[in-house]
Amino acid sequence: MTLEMWLVLGILITAIVLFVTELLRVDIVALGVVVVLMVSGVLTTAEALSGFSNSAVLTIAALFIVGGAVLQTGLAGMIGRRILAVAGTNERWLTVVLMGAVALLSSFMSDTGTVAVLLPAVIILTRSADIAPSKLLIPLAFGSLLGGAMTLIGTPPNIIVSDLLRENGLRPFQFFSYTPIGFILVVVGILFMLFIGRRILPNRKAVVEGQRMTTPKELVEMYRLPDNLFRLRVRRGSGLVGQTLAYSKLRQDFAVTVLKIMRSAEPRPAAISLVGRGEVGNGRDAKAEPIIPSIDTIIELDDVLIVQGEGDDVAHAAAHWNLGVQPPKPKDEKALLSREVGVAEVLLPPRSDLVGKTLVDSKFGSRYKLTVLGLNRPQTSHKLDLKSTVLQFGDTLLVQGAWTDILALKQQRRDFIVMGQPESMIGAPNQGKARIALVVLLGMLVLMIGDFLPLAAASMLAALAMILTGCLTMDEAYQSINWPSIVLVAGMLPMSVALEKVGLVDAAASGIIGVIGGLGPIAVLAGLFLLTSIFTQVLSNTATTVIVAPIALAAAQTLGIQPYAFLMAVAIAASMAFATPVASPVNTLVMGAGDYRFGDYIKVGVPMILLTLVVSVLLLPLLFPFS
Repeated sequence: MTLEMWLVLGILITAIVLFVTELLRVDIVALGVVVVLMVSGVLTTAEALSGFSNSAVLTIAALFIVGGAVLQTGLAGMIGRRILAVAGTNERWLTVVLMGAVALLSSFMSDTGTVAVLLPAVIILTRSADIAPSKLLIPLAFGSLLGGAMTLIGTPPNIIVSDLLRENGLRPFQFFSYTPIGFILVVVGILFMLFIGRRILPNRKAVVEGQRMTTPKELVEMYRLPDNLFRLRVRRGSGLVGQTLAYSKLRQDFAVTVLKIMRSAEPRPAAISLVGRGEVGNGRDAKAEPIIPSIDTIIELDDVLIVQGEGDDVAHAAAHWNLGVQPPKPKDEKALLSREVGVAEVLLPPRSDLVGKTLVDSKFGSRYKLTVLGLNRPQTSHKLDLKSTVLQFGDTLLVQGAWTDILALKQQRRDFIVMGQPESMIGAPNQGKARIALVVLLGMLVLMIGDFLPLAAASMLAALAMILTGCLTMDEAYQSINWPSIVLVAGMLPMSVALEKVGLVDAAASGIIGVIGGLGPIAVLAGLFLLTSIFTQVLSNTATTVIVAPIALAAAQTLGIQPYAFLMAVAIAASMAFATPVASPVNTLVMGAGDYRFGDYIKVGVPMILLTLVVSVLLLPLLFPFS
């Protein structure tokens, strides 16, 4: 091997180690790969930056926007609820309908978005059907992963391998090229769950009942939040007058959360300030304007702070800052839950930057503009201190604040999994545009299916149409894009260029052919599928595809056969992330709600991977002949 080969191999191994250990964020690692390849001279500047102009990257970004519009308008929830309405209460029939529905939706939307939309409805179904959620939530997650293999836009690996074919002068995969094998895998997956998986899945009904998915209104009652509401009037002489809310440190020092500030809409007569030290004026609420507080909000004289906290803590804070304590009014409960603000439970996945830190260390409030009202940990019944508790994987935070800020956490998929469906509480802000979103979505599919426009052009046109028709704003479009995933794809694509440029792709392909090539193309196909499926349990499916797909193409060229079966096998295997709860965000999403253990995924996931391997090896050569 040449020096350049060793250098590129070292960069690749380092990147894989960082991906697996999560010492750095995946997007930082990908950017590091670009910089090192460029600085070392392995790639030219144009080659190193080529990933950011790659059509696959632009297509994936545009599809994120289209998917965001489908969620913002409530279209996804409407479709999901109508499908699940026919599910009934029989466990077997529920499994069939659930996996079929989620597979159908995830063939056009992101897996994570699909599961997040359907999860609350599934939890409600399990209650009404008296079925343990642990019997249905892994099927829900696995069904979404299988569904991603049914269409060209179902998952990024499908787009990446198709784009690789086009770049090499070969006919790319069409929209429904994946459908025959994808549909068969969905059917096989459903049958496996019906006859085998159901027997392997745990039945933790009693445990999960206490951890069941709840609506925001149920959360308010469950945590007894209205019982701890108070009003604090800012008196003359209070040290908070003219100060920011951050200066008060009410949350940090007193465990008191400011939910809303009521401020007079009219200039305050000077005489009133001399009466009762600012206590007079309870009737002024009719002319008061509500203010959603932020850390930069300036507190004014006679402001009424609607707060949540234990009575002793509120009294302590009031004494310290010279505030008048008043009982809450019935309408104050709206400060907890309205179309503007609310509460939600947020699960910490294993890759979260918050794991191993306290809320204070992570600066949660200032960073995310939300307040943590509660902290729950599986198998822990005692109350956890919000200031000093070191956060762990699986912890659930009860957060309160503006719905827009809660929804923003959904974009931080590495750090948070937002439980439930906050979009529904703000009425899917663009719900009136649901029909328009449906028309645009169908129009995009027609353009793609009919091959009237290239994939990138059709997806970008649909994204633009979603914005111009008001299905989502430009800011919401930016927020709907999972930027770490985009940077990951754009950063790792040059790695595949480098691997090919220095000869490592050909070397790897020759190595595979040398070891199992004598057994024939089917053995090589099986080897590529197995290699990809192993990688995707610890790496993202995107990074895995970028690394393995060029090797698969080179292996096919070395054998002198058509590469379609090999590349299809890589794309499918990259989505078969069944064996661990961290292999895919959807696995993590259902873990807490189903009270699953790490071993549950292994017991059900490994047989699923082997089954999809066998089906793919048998059918892909028939669907995509080698010659």
